[in-house]
Amino acid sequence: MGVLNNFDKWREFLGEHIDRAESMGFSEDQITNVASKMGEFLADKVDPKNDEQRLLKEMWDCGSEEERRAIASVMVKMSDKAH
Repeated sequence: MGVLNNFDKWREFLGEHIDRAESMGFSEDQITNVASKMGEFLADKVDPKNDEQRLLKEMWDCGSEEERRAIASVMVKMSDKAH
């Protein structure tokens, strides 16, 4: 998955999908829920490809469920602004 190799491309990819979800009527809370599930999948199944992803994985692995949700929410906001 080439989008995972570059953090800026990853944020752009997320931003495009966030825009699509918003246009379909998804709330910010629903988008954050999906982002949290995606974060769980990535943390469990995908090796970090760059320094930013390694940092996110370390934070994810150390975080409580509430903290992981906060990380997902911040990623949604960062990606939405990057796009």
